[in-house]
Amino acid sequence: MLVVVTPPLDAERCYRAVAGRDARFDGWFFTAVRTTGIYCRPSCPARTPLARNVTFFSTAAAAQGAGFRACRRCRPDAVPGSPEWDVRADVVARAMRLIADGEVERSGVPGLAARLGYSERQLHRLLVAELGVGPLALARAQRARTARVLVETTDLPMADVAFAAGFASIRQFNETVREVFATTPTELRRTRRGSDGGAPGWLTLRLAARAPYEAAEVLLFLGAHAVPGLEEWDGTTFSRVLDLPHGAAVVRLSPAPGGGTGVVARLRLAELRDLGAAVSRCRRMLDLDADPAAVDDVLGADPALAPLVAAAPGRRVPASPDADELAVRAVLGQQVSVAGARTLTARLLRAGAPLAEPVGTLTHAFPRPAALADADLGEVGLTGARRRTVAALATALASGAIALDPGADREEAGRALLAVPGIGPWTAALVGLRGLADPDVWLPGDLALRKSLAALGSSDADAATRWRPWRSYAVLHLWALAVPALFTRPVPAPALPRSA
Repeated sequence: MLVVVTPPLDAERCYRAVAGRDARFDGWFFTAVRTTGIYCRPSCPARTPLARNVTFFSTAAAAQGAGFRACRRCRPDAVPGSPEWDVRADVVARAMRLIADGEVERSGVPGLAARLGYSERQLHRLLVAELGVGPLALARAQRARTARVLVETTDLPMADVAFAAGFASIRQFNETVREVFATTPTELRRTRRGSDGGAPGWLTLRLAARAPYEAAEVLLFLGAHAVPGLEEWDGTTFSRVLDLPHGAAVVRLSPAPGGGTGVVARLRLAELRDLGAAVSRCRRMLDLDADPAAVDDVLGADPALAPLVAAAPGRRVPASPDADELAVRAVLGQQVSVAGARTLTARLLRAGAPLAEPVGTLTHAFPRPAALADADLGEVGLTGARRRTVAALATALASGAIALDPGADREEAGRALLAVPGIGPWTAALVGLRGLADPDVWLPGDLALRKSLAALGSSDADAATRWRPWRSYAVLHLWALAVPALFTRPVPAPALPRSA
């Protein structure tokens, strides 16, 4: 058995987390025990193994590649993803975001490498050097997780599960499940906890998050921006249409029952093979993989933000499941109210594809860039300049001149957006914050932020660098101070600054 410790992991620190069963590190790394051949999450309730018997891996795929199987007790495949891939902007992180979105299943390793601008050999070397495994092994681990969800939460035939999870054959599916979970698909189904009671045609699964996580607040924020026909908010559940690679889907998101951490997702997919992409995009939209402890430690150390952080620990940054969509909506929202932006976006939906079967008030997917580039925007109610900006943006997105997919280079995307006439620093920054889920974005000139900064005795110029590397989270705290109706938790009145 090959045992490798990837360089970025500090074995002593990892072992302390394991000894303390610290759930904050679940997903950050995995603990493999050589005497049992099992890998676990750090918070596994089993007896703590001796330090000399453990090896730490940054990904489940690396543990599997070294011959370890997943623990049946702690379910390491059900933890939140590593926040590292959202924070970092290098090629390894970009590759991990694309793999999570299903790029390998859709276009293979050649397509993944081409999207990142590397050769297959270069990309493989980079991933192996840091993670211990290449893109195929990483994608295989993701397929195994998806397969387990389908086996345990649906009554689908195993052949359908294998296809939906991305496996090329039933044999490959069976072999992978046995190797990763040390059991057969049939045995996995026997051990499930029963039906979720969902309606026919819907899949129900629970999306894990690191505590603390206020699901109601994230969903309220999304619901307050809901566009009729595309999104729906009933005060508890946020629903929307997802434009996935193989067809439109509908997702309903609600807080986990019983006050638990996480979100319950109910999905109706046009194609089951889009499940992995749907889950990845919902996780990004809800900011489920963030490390709240790291964010709060930095922001809470600033006297100006400390009361806000203490009142709302673990506050998240709600994003969009589709950055192309967010970019267009950001342009529509320039210099208008939230209600005005919703109205304009609802009119724009006419250029999008209608659902084959509407679900409640949900009728359309958001128009893809190619459709927008060819659409007549005269009836939307935009000014001539704004129409030209939307048309230019849509054309650039459709041609690939601007790339905003999960593997996009964030700095390059920002420069490309600023090159579009009519897109300024605020709009480009908003796309980075809520489209690309960049955790370190400041919105220059934002009126709500200026209002909050004035109350705190700070300035826009000061704040632009003050809260690195978590400026996006500072933005949400300051928005909550300026527009508390978008947030569920009470916002404390700011203390008067001692000096200007």
